[in-house]
Amino acid sequence: MSCDNQAQRRMSRRELLRNAGSGLLAVCLAGGAAKTRAVFGATPAATGMQYRPLGKTGHKSSLVCFGGASVDKVSQSEADRAVGDALDHGVNHFDVAPTYGEAELRFGPALSGRRKEVFLACKTTKRTRDEAAAELRESLRRLRTDHVDLYQFHALDTLEDLDKVAGPGGAWEAFQEARQEGLVRFIGITGHRPAIQLEALGRMQLDTVMCPVNFIEDFHSHAAAPLLKHAAAHQIGVIAIKAISAGRWPPEMERAYGTWYQPFHDQHQISLAFRYALSQPVTTAACAGDLALLPRLIAAAESFTPLPAEEQEKLLASAADRKSLFGEP
Repeated sequence: MSCDNQAQRRMSRRELLRNAGSGLLAVCLAGGAAKTRAVFGATPAATGMQYRPLGKTGHKSSLVCFGGASVDKVSQSEADRAVGDALDHGVNHFDVAPTYGEAELRFGPALSGRRKEVFLACKTTKRTRDEAAAELRESLRRLRTDHVDLYQFHALDTLEDLDKVAGPGGAWEAFQEARQEGLVRFIGITGHRPAIQLEALGRMQLDTVMCPVNFIEDFHSHAAAPLLKHAAAHQIGVIAIKAISAGRWPPEMERAYGTWYQPFHDQHQISLAFRYALSQPVTTAACAGDLALLPRLIAAAESFTPLPAEEQEKLLASAADRKSLFGEP
C-alpha cells in the first residue's frame, strides 16, 4: 500500500469517527468512563462489570458476552465452573448455537438454578419455516429451558439465504410464530457480511444484529460503518464478534484449532482490541472460542474505559501489516 493510500485511509477513518452517529468520539475527547456510561446508558455492577442497553429490548447486557463455542470441547465440570465464575462477575448475556457442538448440552446443566440471571441467546442456520421451528425446539430441550430470550438467524451472509429466510415458508415465519408462543422474546441476525445484514434489517423487523467489530478489519474496510450507524439510529442492539481477533490462521492451523481466526493472547493486546470494539456503538462483545481467554475479557470489561480517538488511530495504523480477517488467508 502506498503512503498516499495510507494517508487517504487514515483521513477516511477520521471522517468516519468525526461523523459517527453515536456521538462516541465527542465522549472520548471529553474524557471519562462516566460520560461514556451516560451516552450508552451503561451502569457498573458491584463486581465492576458495566452494562449497556441492548437496543429497545429493555435488557442491559454486560460488556462481555459468554460465547458458547468456548465450552464445546470442555468437560461439564469445567463448563460449570466457567459459567459460575462468569455469573459471579456479572456476565449476564450468553450466546450459543447448535453448530457449536456440545455447547448447548454444557450450558443446560451449567445454568441450572441460575437461568433467571441470564439473557440467553441461541441461533439457527436453518432457512425454512419447518426446519427452523424443529431446531428451536431441539435447542430448548438441550438447553433445559422453556424459552430463549433472543433467537437469531445464524451466519446469514448471502442474498440467496436472505431471500429464503424472508420469503414464503421461510424461517422468518417460524421465528414470528415462536415469539407469539412465548418460545422466544426477541429476534436477531448474525453474520460476517455487514451489507447483507443491513439489507436484512430493511426487510425484517429485528431487535439485534451480531457482526464483526475489529480494528484490523476497520483498517482494511469500512463495511461495518453503515450497519452500525443504522443500528444506532433505530435502536437495534449490536453484539460484536471477532473483537480480539489477530487475523486468520494458516490453513493447517485452522484445521488443528477448528476455527479460522486466531485471537490475541497478550492481556495488553486483548485490552486494546476490546476497548476499541467497545468504543464503537455496540452493546456487548462475545468472547472468543478459547475458554481460557474468558477471564481476560472479563478483566478487560471490568476495567473498561473508552479508547480515545488518538489511540484508536494508532491502533488502526498498527494493522497495516496484517491481512483482512475476511480476505484471503
